[in-house]
Amino acid sequence: MDPEPTGPSLPVVNPDALPLVEATPRERADAARNRVKVLAAAEELFARHGPECVSMEAIAAAAGVGKGTLFRRFGDRAGLAHALLDARERRLQDEMIRGAPPLGPGAPPDERLIAFGRAVLAQSDEYRAILMAADVGGARYRHPAYAVWHTHVAMLLGEADPALDADAIADFLLAGLRPDLITHLQQRGIDVERQGDAWAALVRRVI
Repeated sequence: MDPEPTGPSLPVVNPDALPLVEATPRERADAARNRVKVLAAAEELFARHGPECVSMEAIAAAAGVGKGTLFRRFGDRAGLAHALLDARERRLQDEMIRGAPPLGPGAPPDERLIAFGRAVLAQSDEYRAILMAADVGGARYRHPAYAVWHTHVAMLLGEADPALDADAIADFLLAGLRPDLITHLQQRGIDVERQGDAWAALVRRVI
């Protein structure tokens, strides 16, 4: 029997142990209706004006709810943006752990890692304004999505090369998927396809 490879001890993404973000808890019918109205108003206003130009007061007015209700439910604009992203994050996670390769299981780790980056870039390109609103004061690092992304990337790095410091390198790689960097690249004329190619080249340099 071959000896077990040595290297950093990594957590394993167990499909039955997640979700990426918790499902919305049961709520009263009126609260559920208000939530739908608030999220719809926020998404429309963010897309139309940019998150930095939209106040919580404007969202409350557009949704027809009280400002106090909005703050109690979502806390602040970043919390509201995270609520908008949660469903999309759950779909991405499901593809990562149960979907078809190369994003899902069954492909070599480098191919899975490249597919993951391309998926995140595509999602970020579509929802960049909301992601920017959610990424305030290091909020992205405290959100459950980042913990799962980090675990997934570190797991794939460890599979590809057990000698790597996968825990630290995962953070460095994920820094390349920050929404502010993606926005900067877009402003320089580097579209999502070219970003994906650059991500693939980076992954191949690492592993």
